[in-house]
Amino acid sequence: LCFSCLILMFLSLGLAAPPTVRIVHSGLACNIEEERYSERVYTIREGETLELTCLVTGHPRPQIRWTKTAGSASDRFQDSSVFNETLRISNIQRHQGGRYYCKAENGLGSPAIKSIRVDVYYLDDPIVTVHQSIGEAKEQFYYERTVFLRCVANSNPPVRYSWRRGQEVLLQGSDKGVEIYEPFFTQGETKILKLKNLRPQDYANYSCIASVRNVCSIPDKMVSFRLSNKTASPSIKLLVDDPIVVNPGEAITLVCVTTGGEPAPSLTWVRSAGILPEKTVLNGGTLTIPAITSEDAGTYSCIANNNVGNPAKKSTNIIVRALKKGRFWITPDPYHKDDNIQIGREVKISCQVEAIPSEELMFSWFKNGRPLRSSERMVITQTDPDVSPGTTNLDIIDLKFTDFGTYTCVASLKGGGISDISIDVNISSSTVPPNLTVPQEKSPLVTREGDTIELQCQVTGKPKPIILWSRADKEVAMPDGAMQTESYDGILRIVNVSREMTGTYRCQTSQYNGFNVKPREALVQLIVQYPPAVEPTFLEIRQGQGRSITMSCRVLRAYPTRVLTYEWRLGSKLLRTGQFDLQDSTEYTVSSLSRDSYGIYNCNIINEAGAGRCSFLVTGKAYAPEFYYDTYNPLWQNRPRVYSYSLQWTQMNPNAVDRILAYRLGIRQAGQQRWWEQEITVNGNIQKGELITYNLTELIKPEAYEVRLTPITRFGEGDSTIRVIKYSGKKTFEMSLGDNFHCGFEDGNICLFTQDDTDNFDWTKQSTATRDTKYTPNTGPNADRTGSKEGFYMYIETSRPRLEGEKARLVSPVFSVAPKNPYGATNTAYCFSFYYHMYGQHIGSLNVYLRLKGQTAIENPLWSSSGNKGQHWNQARVNINPPTSFQLIFEGIRGPGIEGDIAIDDVSIVEGECMKSDQPANTGTARVSTLSSPTASVLVCRTEYGG
Repeated sequence: LCFSCLILMFLSLGLAAPPTVRIVHSGLACNIEEERYSERVYTIREGETLELTCLVTGHPRPQIRWTKTAGSASDRFQDSSVFNETLRISNIQRHQGGRYYCKAENGLGSPAIKSIRVDVYYLDDPIVTVHQSIGEAKEQFYYERTVFLRCVANSNPPVRYSWRRGQEVLLQGSDKGVEIYEPFFTQGETKILKLKNLRPQDYANYSCIASVRNVCSIPDKMVSFRLSNKTASPSIKLLVDDPIVVNPGEAITLVCVTTGGEPAPSLTWVRSAGILPEKTVLNGGTLTIPAITSEDAGTYSCIANNNVGNPAKKSTNIIVRALKKGRFWITPDPYHKDDNIQIGREVKISCQVEAIPSEELMFSWFKNGRPLRSSERMVITQTDPDVSPGTTNLDIIDLKFTDFGTYTCVASLKGGGISDISIDVNISSSTVPPNLTVPQEKSPLVTREGDTIELQCQVTGKPKPIILWSRADKEVAMPDGAMQTESYDGILRIVNVSREMTGTYRCQTSQYNGFNVKPREALVQLIVQYPPAVEPTFLEIRQGQGRSITMSCRVLRAYPTRVLTYEWRLGSKLLRTGQFDLQDSTEYTVSSLSRDSYGIYNCNIINEAGAGRCSFLVTGKAYAPEFYYDTYNPLWQNRPRVYSYSLQWTQMNPNAVDRILAYRLGIRQAGQQRWWEQEITVNGNIQKGELITYNLTELIKPEAYEVRLTPITRFGEGDSTIRVIKYSGKKTFEMSLGDNFHCGFEDGNICLFTQDDTDNFDWTKQSTATRDTKYTPNTGPNADRTGSKEGFYMYIETSRPRLEGEKARLVSPVFSVAPKNPYGATNTAYCFSFYYHMYGQHIGSLNVYLRLKGQTAIENPLWSSSGNKGQHWNQARVNINPPTSFQLIFEGIRGPGIEGDIAIDDVSIVEGECMKSDQPANTGTARVSTLSSPTASVLVCRTEYGG
């Protein structure tokens, strides 16, 4: 690889430009409507790969983001793709259709946004269902009955249906016993074949063909159904009880059999609460659940379907026995205000469990281990299930000393197989209501962020109830996410405390496992200390040597708010310390930067909980350069095996640091490891917005290269930036044609015109002021079309080594044309005009062709002229009515000698037809006063190209 610097120039250009954007497709779509009443539509077949590319201009290089209507594209695609120029979706599905937006922004002006609508085409297999006119309960379709065959297929675009009976195509009106129609409410989604009063010939094979007219090469799909006198809707039977009550761990088998239906129905099992358990074993109509658990309980349904009539469905409910969550509470005499248990008064013991099934729940009561039966003083009742399900009560009337003891409530299920739940309750002189207190040293409780803390409420009384913790100062959830947290010992343990947990917490008694009295409660205050939060946490400062900088560190929040000290350090070296008074920030200034004063400065602001840190990276590194991506036609010296590339960039913030002395340029072939490097010396100061050009030569076709650019100052190397350059070969540009287009060839990209690779030589951009002093006399223009010596035009140079008959072809960009009529019935008319100069005794020919998009092999002759036209510019005007996007080709043909230069200038396309009469161009304008003669004009008759 050889590369050399041919040109290094600094142009004082205002290169900063807001973004522009357009969307192009990969061309893999089955149909593209470039404009359909102001919107672009990209049609693609389901399962294919969607590839859209967002082409942007603007400097600095705009950032790109793809989004989709009703949300971000990242909701549906990998995040790595939505920020790239190319959005690629493999195996696209129907739900991924919609409008896609490409947004480009670089901080200048408004973001540029373009969109394209993606239409995903598909065709599902059609389904035929059969229905009878008199109820679906009939088992068979007898004679003198009307039958409906309904065909349905999901598709985009809308499907077209056709019916066959055997090999016979059925059409509306072809058979008096047949009627074909679409129900109004289906909007074309179904097609019904109605057989009126079944006849013997109606018992046959019927086929429904669904078609989308082969769009996107989607083939037609067909489904067949045989109608006979045995055709019947399905019926089934479940060979199990309903409900089925089982114990955990047992295996359960559900059997479903068909009892009727023609054709033979298919059987499926579903579960009302969601999907079937993973361990389910299916074998036809038999469903087996091994080792059943409570989570497997629910309603299971067997469904039979044969597309005749309505599907048959039978269900059974599986109930898994369970006993759980046993609790008790003691209720003192409700007729007295005293919460204590007293001799001579009533006391009630309640016991509650959760039981499945609830109707099998049984309770037994014991006193000191002996069975207890209901009596006048010991009344055993069961609470109404609607009020408090699974609850039993023991009322002790007129409590005596002899009633003290341990009462046991035992819950069991009638069917057995489930362990009983036993709950003991002690009634004695020491059975007293609960009381809550907070130890003095436990509130307020001070901790640090990130620690583990225990909040404590001491519970007295017997028995000790469950304690409920909640926030008392605000309606927010507890650290575990619940609004209340249960504790059996009165302690709330919080792991990894955060500052948001500061506040007041409430502990209160519950009725469970204690007294059913008014809850007791207490409050605990939690204070969370945290180190200062500061800004900035990190800041990079770039500055040249000999200049001053000031760094500032500010406290945003801290607890305790009293900040003790601050300290400034450069690396490990202590620079300054101090204390805060009333201010909330501290500053440090370096009056004159030197090589030793570069580095990382840390400002630590400290309180009792820790330290907050502001970090400043002070460096003299230069900012990264920004590659200029909008260079027109960067490929040049395009030789058979090698090419050259014009690399351009601007320097970001060139005056922020010391003067840039040079750039280190690295280049390597894509996929290679080794970098080739060379330094580019810079003379003078680089100004903001100046464009730097460096030409790479001897690049091998068609390889791509990585280019790395690093600025160098006396500090050392700055930040690098990398881009990829590619050999693009021939490239076609495309632009939307608005009301008009005008090109005077004054800009660097000659209005996106390109040289045709199939010709013998190229058109040349030139002005009289810059042309070669050895130009051929007696041919070619002496000024551009306006008479300016500095103005540019395009011409063909016919001096040696050019030969007679050789061609030079200049190709315009592709112009996108949208019909003004929403139905596209009338093509828009345009006036195409240009100026030409044909002066010299050896003038050949100038031809203009029109090429329609999609017909690259066909070029329609549009205009032609040959021979010497004199030393002046002439105008040609042509009416065109292109039905689709198009290009224009200027073809110059060399004549018999060297005095045959042909030039063109001021190409324009204006909406509307050309003027009917000739009119001298530019008369009365100051810029044409130097013309030696009036400009001639040619009006060419209108020609239409239909493609």
